[in-house]
Amino acid sequence: MDTPQYKRVLLKLSGEALMGRESFGISPEMIQYVADEILSVSDLNVQVAIVVGGGNIFRGIGAGTYGMDRTSADHMGMLATVINSLALQSILERKGLQTRVQTAISMHEVAEPFIRRRAIRHLEKGRVVIFAAGTGNPYFTTDTAAVLRAQEVQAEVLLKATKVDGLYDNDPVTHEDAKFISDIDYQTVIENHFNVMDMTAISLAMDNDLPLVIFNLKTAGNLRCIVCGENVGSRIANR
Repeated sequence: MDTPQYKRVLLKLSGEALMGRESFGISPEMIQYVADEILSVSDLNVQVAIVVGGGNIFRGIGAGTYGMDRTSADHMGMLATVINSLALQSILERKGLQTRVQTAISMHEVAEPFIRRRAIRHLEKGRVVIFAAGTGNPYFTTDTAAVLRAQEVQAEVLLKATKVDGLYDNDPVTHEDAKFISDIDYQTVIENHFNVMDMTAISLAMDNDLPLVIFNLKTAGNLRCIVCGENVGSRIANR
C-alpha cells in the first residue's frame, strides 16, 4: 500500500492543462483525467489545495497586443480562472469528492470568498479547496498566487503540473540537447534565469523555504508517485 510523504499539498494547474488536444477552452476528457489524478491522491487521505490558471480562456498578460488596459485584462484573466475552478469542482464532486472554490474576488453567488482559516478547516475535513481569481490583484500571476496560498494554508510542498518531465537547462521542445535537472536550489534557478515560474513566485518560495516539484501531468500516476515520495520530476528547494 502506498504511504504518503506529505499531509497537505498545493497543486498548481495551468489553464492550458485543461485544454487537452483542444486549441481553446476545456477538454471534457482532460478535465476528467485531471480529476482522477487528484482523486488518486485524496484517496491517500492527503489534503489537496489547488490553484488553476486561466490561459485556456484568456491571458491578461498578453492582452497588450489588443491595446487593452493591463489592469482590466488581468481582471478578465482572473475571471477565467474562476470558470476553470468551477468546472473542476463540478467534475470532482461528481466523482464523490467534496470540493470548495474560494475566490480572491468577491462573488458570493458562485463561490466562497478566500478566508484562510476557513480554507484550512475545509482541508482538515478532507475537502479539496480550489483557489480562484489569483491573488485578486493585477500584475500578479497565478504562479505567485499558488506560492502565496501554499504558504497561507501551510502546504508542505508546491506541485507544479507541466507538459514536460521537469526542469531542463533549455527548452526541451526546441533543443534536443537540453539536459534534465532532477534537483536544484532556488538561488541557482534565479542566477541561471531558468523559466520555472515568474521571479516573484520563485523569490517568494525561496524566502519562505517552500519546496517545489515540477512534473509531467500527462503521465498517469505521477501526482500520486510524488506524494508517496518517489523520485519523479524536478525538485527545487533551498540547500
